[in-house]
Amino acid sequence: VGKYESFKKEFLDTHNAYRAQHGAPPLTFNTELDDAAQKWANQMLAKKKLGHSDTDDGENVFYAWSSETKTLTGKEAVDSWYSEIKDYDFKKSGHQPKTGHFTQVVWKSSTELGVGIATDGNTVFVVGQYRPAGNITNAGYYQKNVLPKGTGNTHTHFDVLLKVLCLYQIIITD
Repeated sequence: VGKYESFKKEFLDTHNAYRAQHGAPPLTFNTELDDAAQKWANQMLAKKKLGHSDTDDGENVFYAWSSETKTLTGKEAVDSWYSEIKDYDFKKSGHQPKTGHFTQVVWKSSTELGVGIATDGNTVFVVGQYRPAGNITNAGYYQKNVLPKGTGNTHTHFDVLLKVLCLYQIIITD
């Protein structure tokens, strides 16, 4: 068991708790994404510089510094990203400034997650990588993938009901 197992579990659980509030399915860990995220977190720590890697996957990065040794929880990074919901207008469609971390956390079509954490005791870098990537700017993608809070499973039930009704109508009319 790695030294960051509890961090990783909390990181995943926090993502999935937020995603459930927005009608998005739970993420699962992907070891390839884990490895890439860890490699990038290590590089940022070595350079002491926050930035994005050149991945084609979705990516959120987080940085914290304290003059005292601090243990970061998996929840803290995700909470920081999710807090951008305050700047997201669900009535508008498409990309909005200062909300990209939030939208990636709840992006419905993302299904896999990788996490990396690197620290020297005072400085901490966290990387979340997502597959498929979120924040796709094609028309309608935000509407389908960034659902309002409270959407929960009702959206899924509605989709199923709609399919059943369509199927029922096909049977009746044939």
